[in-house]
Amino acid sequence: MKKVILFLCQGLEEYEASVFTDAIGWTTTYGLEPIELVTVGLRLKVKCAWNFTIEPEFQLSEIDIDDFDALAIPGGMSRSGFYEDAFDERLLSLIRHFNSQDKLIASVCVGALPIARSGVLNGRNGTTYHLSEKRQTQMKEMGVNIIQQPVVIDKNIITSRSPSTAMDVAFTVVEKLTSTANLERIKEGMGFVEKACV
Repeated sequence: MKKVILFLCQGLEEYEASVFTDAIGWTTTYGLEPIELVTVGLRLKVKCAWNFTIEPEFQLSEIDIDDFDALAIPGGMSRSGFYEDAFDERLLSLIRHFNSQDKLIASVCVGALPIARSGVLNGRNGTTYHLSEKRQTQMKEMGVNIIQQPVVIDKNIITSRSPSTAMDVAFTVVEKLTSTANLERIKEGMGFVEKACV
């Protein structure tokens, strides 16, 4: 079974994390090929952008990162402390390790910033929040070729530009880790694909 780290940074946007828990969760109840998702962070409790507080299942130091096939990084808000964890060297090192093994790395919105900061997107294509010139400039300064599209895939790295893209990113992770048939099955179960009643 494929395994995914959902990395929970301080100040993350709740919705951008929940799409991964739902899409991947559905693979275990309705899908053809189950995927295991594990929530991981750098602190025992993570205060989110919109005042939820969540507890990661594991601290990064408690897991064997080689047991995992993909890394998902939701974006968040700077006013809520997102970049305290997003730019932490422990996360940046994790990103570099996954990239060195061509493992899937997926982000939503400004979740692309730590990927860029790690150096693995230098000279490659990516995107981030489309309404923030500051974040786009930061990405460019980190060597990223900014593409103005909702979701940008460069080999093993997925970046996107806003919360509205989050479900598409989660679905892409499911498809890349398993199969198109598995993705279509869970989309049907979740109501994204209408199935005629007989």
